[in-house]
Amino acid sequence: MDAGMEKECSALGGLFQTIMNDMKASYPVWEDFVTKGAKLQSQLRTTIIVTGSFLDAFQKVADIATGTREIGSALTRMCMRHRSIESKLKLFTAALMDNLIGPLELKIEEWKKVSGQLDKDHAKEYKKARADIKKKSSDTIRLQKKVKKGKEKRDAGRG
Repeated sequence: MDAGMEKECSALGGLFQTIMNDMKASYPVWEDFVTKGAKLQSQLRTTIIVTGSFLDAFQKVADIATGTREIGSALTRMCMRHRSIESKLKLFTAALMDNLIGPLELKIEEWKKVSGQLDKDHAKEYKKARADIKKKSSDTIRLQKKVKKGKEKRDAGRG
């Protein structure tokens, strides 16, 4: 096989291997991200429960304060605003798990399987391609020698 073809084949094989190594090295990072995201989601659920209990107690205080209209209505408005925040926190928590953490957990395992299979397939195809290139290169060299030999015989026959 000529040096240029060998170099090009090795460069492409090396590039693929670099990409595969980068993918494999990133698995722990993705798994850590998913783990930390699940912990965050769990803590947010706890926060939502505690916040709900606090706002229930706060509403009771606001209800007691209705005798003094301004204070009671101000506390009720404040409680309502915090219920709105609680509601948004619930939406965020659900979206975090349903649209990010859950799908990523499923994909990570799939990525591992697919990349492993890609690596095996690439190794097999790479070896086969190199063998084909070597064979064709040696066939080409052999045929070039044959043609050169034929020209030499023809030129010797003329002289």
